[in-house]
Amino acid sequence: MIKIGILGYGNLGRGVEAAIKKNDDMELAAVYTRRDPASLSIKTEGVPVKSTADLDKGAEDIDVLVICGGSATDLPVMTPKYAAMYNVIDSFDTHARIPEQFANVDKAAKAAGKIGVISCGWDPGMFSLNRVYASAILPDGQAYTFWGKGVSQGHSDAVRRIDGVLDCRQYTIPVEAALDKVRSGENPELTTREKHTRECFVVAEEGADLERIENEIKTMPNYFSDYDTTVHFITAEEMKAEHSGLPHGGSVIYSGTSSEGVKHVIEYKLTLDSNPEFTGSVLAACARAAFRMNGRGDCGAKTLFDIAPADLCAQSGDELRAHLL
Repeated sequence: MIKIGILGYGNLGRGVEAAIKKNDDMELAAVYTRRDPASLSIKTEGVPVKSTADLDKGAEDIDVLVICGGSATDLPVMTPKYAAMYNVIDSFDTHARIPEQFANVDKAAKAAGKIGVISCGWDPGMFSLNRVYASAILPDGQAYTFWGKGVSQGHSDAVRRIDGVLDCRQYTIPVEAALDKVRSGENPELTTREKHTRECFVVAEEGADLERIENEIKTMPNYFSDYDTTVHFITAEEMKAEHSGLPHGGSVIYSGTSSEGVKHVIEYKLTLDSNPEFTGSVLAACARAAFRMNGRGDCGAKTLFDIAPADLCAQSGDELRAHLL
């Protein structure tokens, strides 16, 4: 059994917990929190809830630590820190800063002889793999990625970090006209703004400066500044009634040619009832891979590009070849 620790018990942490229950070769060893452990109730009976202070000692009996923090401020600190003690997994999704995150985790993990798999999820993650596969097969082509319509956990978390914000749901919405052009094989040149819009539903503190909050959202680099963004201020009651779900999805569409005039369009699409549960399922599969790779003596930072598909799967090589090849 692969003993998994979860750091952070928000939506994503609960998603990882649900995924562990679906994998017979894994068990949840402990949940770690920055809150008072006694205040936290988890769904898996008999599993301890512990403080991050216990984790910081570097001697917890876990094979892999899945770090379920936000990309804006948590993961840049947490993942390198704990990669110096444990095999770790994160879902770092600030695309522009992935090289920096990789370098920091690689240094810490190699020094400790551990594996640190970063940027696991569906984008970055599964969508990344499909962009790579398609471009390898059709080098003369173009990849287009569309997200939504759905709730972005990372963007919602980034807004919640703004002073005066109590809660937020951020929806990413594809521009249908752009989707139609790509699916037809036109290979259009599209700016970031032409592909998606963003819509934020925000619960603000009483008396907060709403104009300042809206401006901070719309000008936030790496998250909103390159998009047409609409901000709605709503009540906590409206948030609970109308925005309690966390659906998401999207498509990677690759259009390329194999010879003059011979076109091909490859599309990989996800429709997700629960963004955190699907992301948690990817993190769990990557935890299995990290455990196996480290068991063979490998160490350092990894992404899904560096993981063999067989290492993600619970099935043996014989089973994979017989049933999935």
